[in-house]
Amino acid sequence: KSLYNTPPVFAIYVMRLVLRWLIAQGGLDTVERANARKADKLYAEIDRTGFYRGHAQKDSRSRMNVTFRLPSEELDKKFGKEATAAGLDGLKGHRSVGGLRASIYNAFPEAGVDALVQFMQEFERRHA
Repeated sequence: KSLYNTPPVFAIYVMRLVLRWLIAQGGLDTVERANARKADKLYAEIDRTGFYRGHAQKDSRSRMNVTFRLPSEELDKKFGKEATAAGLDGLKGHRSVGGLRASIYNAFPEAGVDALVQFMQEFERRHA
């Protein structure tokens, strides 16, 4: 006989954990700057030579989900397989859009973006 206005206790608890983590990182401004830095690094690599092509127009790019393609669908698949083998998992793009997608949400470390950029440079060197 629960009342309709029972608060979603687990969701509130999770929000508390997230907010504590956010404060421990230095607050919203600090996390926002880190997210901008991560996205900027990744987009700089995508834009560097034209081997990688971003899906979104430059003024509409996401800082959380960076989407891109390679010159061919075959290379998209090869990139995904080699990236997974190198420990960079979860780069497959959306099933209706294709390509690749790097999800770099708040807790994703900058070192992970650095590793992806390094992998992208090596992949381009071998396949361009």
